[in-house]
Amino acid sequence: MTSALTKLSINLNAVAYLRNRRDVPWPDLLEVARTVLDAGAHGITVHPRPDQRHIRFSDIGDLSELIATDYPEAEFNIEGYPTEHFVDLVLSSKAHQVTLVPDSPTQSTSDHGWDFKEHGVILTDLCGYFGGNGLRVALFVDANSNDPVSAWECGADRIELYTGPYGGQFSQESVQKELDRLVTAADAARKTGHNSLEQRPALQINAGHDLTMDNLPALLAAIPDLAEVSIGHGIMADALMVGFPQAIRKYLAVLGYERAVPTY
Repeated sequence: MTSALTKLSINLNAVAYLRNRRDVPWPDLLEVARTVLDAGAHGITVHPRPDQRHIRFSDIGDLSELIATDYPEAEFNIEGYPTEHFVDLVLSSKAHQVTLVPDSPTQSTSDHGWDFKEHGVILTDLCGYFGGNGLRVALFVDANSNDPVSAWECGADRIELYTGPYGGQFSQESVQKELDRLVTAADAARKTGHNSLEQRPALQINAGHDLTMDNLPALLAAIPDLAEVSIGHGIMADALMVGFPQAIRKYLAVLGYERAVPTY
């Protein structure tokens, strides 16, 4: 199987969370965004929550303007639960991709994919609405063979595989078990649309949650056609040791980029 190299999107939630611990403007979210994009990252991901405990609503416009003005080739991905306010925020942001996740406002982080039996109708409406406004739509899914099919039927362009269970394993046996589940989901995503009368391409595959330099290589080897990985907590931990530019270059090397330099 041949494919383009996987793109790297940096989730800035952890940076914003650190900033919000004090009533001071540092670390400067825009400067960190500029730093990671200058180092070669392909995009920025944010997840604004109703309590604004990390990304603030005001950050969205600032980041959108930074990307549109200084990094027009970079992508802006906004993820979150589709409240009315979230939908309005995304549409006003000039985002390129919206990733819909089934988080409740009280969750500390995403920890499961969508229940399509319960939410399929509203997700179909949202995919049509966002798509009609020019956004790529990704739906957060668990690693099984059914959810990618349901996501495609809702009208999604991509899925984001929830890799938390994979990233949280440490024994080789349990790691392989979770990796096999992710491969099963990826296989199902590639087959979407093949037997349908609808003229829509198969789902593309994103992945995110608890991915690190240690566990990313095996995931890439098993699913080499990943379109994008979104990494936040792991790269923040690495950046504390080596700095963001070096951390970005290390992840780009894992993804197969021979020259980890910016292209802007």
